[in-house]
Amino acid sequence: MAKVAFLLASYYEDSEMVNPYNAIREAGHETTIIGLEKDSVCNGKNGTSYTTELSASEVKAADYDAIVIPGGGAPEALRVNEDIVRFVKEANQQGKVIAGICHGPQVMISADILKGKEATSYIGIRDDVKLAGANFKDEEVVVGENIITSRTPKDEPAFIREILAKL
Repeated sequence: MAKVAFLLASYYEDSEMVNPYNAIREAGHETTIIGLEKDSVCNGKNGTSYTTELSASEVKAADYDAIVIPGGGAPEALRVNEDIVRFVKEANQQGKVIAGICHGPQVMISADILKGKEATSYIGIRDDVKLAGANFKDEEVVVGENIITSRTPKDEPAFIREILAKL
């Protein structure tokens, strides 16, 4: 089964973490929650919380098959961390699946991996996605090579379906 890294910081959109995380685990894949620091409690906007298992400085892209980046406010904190950006950039260079929903593509923008790829996002960062060189599409889920993106919590079923199909 696949090894899937979830990148997380506080103020994530709860359902965008909970639903993909549970679906991927239920499908038998191994998950690891990676954050800015190890053993850090990350609180969602609506009351859920997870504890990070590893810090971004401890991980290598070669050890994972996929990365999932939930949205909300968390990607803003993640994208300014050099180790998070390095991890995502390395994963992309290795052709690993990188999936982001809502504001998740902000981390992809900072890792400079959207140029020439098809992508979508929350409308509030649509222009940022375009300026990063992506071909923006306003669709529930967009698969551009190894990159999977979705817009909002209502798109989660399609987002999860495409992640599981790639794994």
